[in-house]
Amino acid sequence: MAQRNYLIEVEKAKEAKDGRPSVGPVYRSVFAKDGFPPPIPGMDSCWDVFRISVEKYPNNPMLGLRETVNGMAGKYAWQTYKQVYDLVIKVGNSIRSCGVEPGGKCGIYGANCPEWIMSMEACNAHGLFCVPLYDTLGAGAVEYIICHAEVSIAFVEEKKIAELLKTFPNSTQYMKTIVSFGKVAPEQREEIEKFGLAVYSWEEFLKLGEDKQYDLPVKKKSDICTIMYTSGTTGDPKGVLISNDSIVTIIAGVKRLLESVNEQLTTKDLYLSYLPLAHIFDRVIEELFISHGASIGFWRGDVKLLIEDIGELKPTIFCAVPRVLDRIYSGLTQKIALGGFLKQTLFNIAYSYKLNSMKKGHSHDKASPLCDKIVFDKVKQGLGGNVRLILSGAAPLAIHVEAFLRVVSCAHVLQGYGLTETCAGTFVSLPNEMPMLGTVGPPVPNVDVCLESVPEMNYDALSSTPRGEICVRGNTVFSGYYKREDLTKEVLIDGWFHTGDIGEWQPDGSLKIIDRKKNIFKLSQGEYVAVENLENIYGLASGIDSIWVYGNSFESFLVAVVNPNKQALENWAQENGMGGDFKSLCENLKAKEFILGELTKTGKEKKLKGFEFVKAVHLDPEPFDIERDLLTPTYKKKRPQLLKYYQDVIDKMYKSASKPNA
Repeated sequence: MAQRNYLIEVEKAKEAKDGRPSVGPVYRSVFAKDGFPPPIPGMDSCWDVFRISVEKYPNNPMLGLRETVNGMAGKYAWQTYKQVYDLVIKVGNSIRSCGVEPGGKCGIYGANCPEWIMSMEACNAHGLFCVPLYDTLGAGAVEYIICHAEVSIAFVEEKKIAELLKTFPNSTQYMKTIVSFGKVAPEQREEIEKFGLAVYSWEEFLKLGEDKQYDLPVKKKSDICTIMYTSGTTGDPKGVLISNDSIVTIIAGVKRLLESVNEQLTTKDLYLSYLPLAHIFDRVIEELFISHGASIGFWRGDVKLLIEDIGELKPTIFCAVPRVLDRIYSGLTQKIALGGFLKQTLFNIAYSYKLNSMKKGHSHDKASPLCDKIVFDKVKQGLGGNVRLILSGAAPLAIHVEAFLRVVSCAHVLQGYGLTETCAGTFVSLPNEMPMLGTVGPPVPNVDVCLESVPEMNYDALSSTPRGEICVRGNTVFSGYYKREDLTKEVLIDGWFHTGDIGEWQPDGSLKIIDRKKNIFKLSQGEYVAVENLENIYGLASGIDSIWVYGNSFESFLVAVVNPNKQALENWAQENGMGGDFKSLCENLKAKEFILGELTKTGKEKKLKGFEFVKAVHLDPEPFDIERDLLTPTYKKKRPQLLKYYQDVIDKMYKSASKPNA
């Protein structure tokens, strides 16, 4: 079977000149060989996306929430497209009656819920900039965003009002109105009014504009619809300006992609909304669902109850970040390990058989219907029974987790890549293409992509295995950073957005993310170390959940902090006759030697250079997390913060590790 290539070349490669590095050929998706898919006629803005669906599918269920029956969560209750539309018009009139004019900034703060979408659509209707406020950016971020974006009205989840009050008095020079998604406690009302702001419960606010009617302004494609602040691993959050055109273009591109692989969305599709709407990944997916007249059900806001919400909603498309899929993977492998010898053996035989069948080119549903029925159906039912697509984004998904889920979930597992600045999906892997494991697939059919050489890191876009910084051009690219012309100029050069990520083209036209341009440091012997690439390699070692590799430019070798896999470490301890709980095992010298041995083994298999080997490890039983400010909201490592947090541990490792010969 000849291998397909999913790219077509649209411009030739360029040699290095005038101080600019060489650039590989410009490619686009083969699904756009006759041009990018045009947006639907009359769909010029995010408001049109919603308005057209309301006209086409007024009685389709749009937004669903679980009802509470006798203190227990019951079935999903739905509001139709027309019902939501009527409420959105009310919200819009009420916003305008507070004196907010088109072009004004409206903050939305809180967990995903129907009111979040309604507030967003009211912004879309009246040409307001929707500004999601989210606290996982760290303390002070909410205040920073309100002041930087000059937010004049904020919609807020009832239990987040207290957080919003912490931004007083600084935020009150801009913010004039606060609307709760629920009620407002009397003491909070008093506090807010003391600062001269107006505050309303959701019900009060809906009545505010009842007798007023405001014309909807004409909206252009180039108008900004949202300012999304991205975490960035250092410095203040950056406000990414996203236009109507970006979102309308991405919808057309993803629609073309899904149709090309025969997985088009229909009005019958169901989506579970739990990834934060404040991030571009979820926002774009929800816009996509709205554009098809499909249904969106909201979770209850508790990770521990997520699987139960899935079971009740029975979604058809499940979007996740690797952290969620890792949890599902660990849960399943633990269940299998506890299932006894017979069950384990049956599972392993079925797994190998189906995986091999898929590798031979059979689609997942035809690879082994018998194994699906007898062995894997339980997993499928665990995700509600109807999931046909699992889409992972925001961070790299480990290959073993991706392969496992492709086999056992009885669904397509696709990995995507994109940034807030590229309006989310820029690349996505394709169904039934096993060689695409561990890649982010080819580009979505609405962008041009090229690689630019990074000579200081030895990445050459013109070599036989082309590697370089991923650059993206097209209408999905953002309109700039708000009030930061300087930062915009750094990354937008001649219409190309420079992502800062290093990619490698695969023979089939898919892309593999191998490194990050900025995460490079020098060891004392002058060797450059590309740390993300090493972490990806060491992440393959057995017994490891997560690893942070560090090198000091005054030292000649690397050290690492590892989150070991609890199950694996406990199994090792049992086999070696060692007692103690997980925490004490992490402090055990023998355990450290064992993990270090696993890392070394992997390093040798992958032919790492001598200076790339880790010489000392610290085992932390507690995973790197957002709470300790060690990860961004999209689970990227915050390296300066990790260094600060583990400084003592690092110093000790450097002291105690016998200096190897550099």
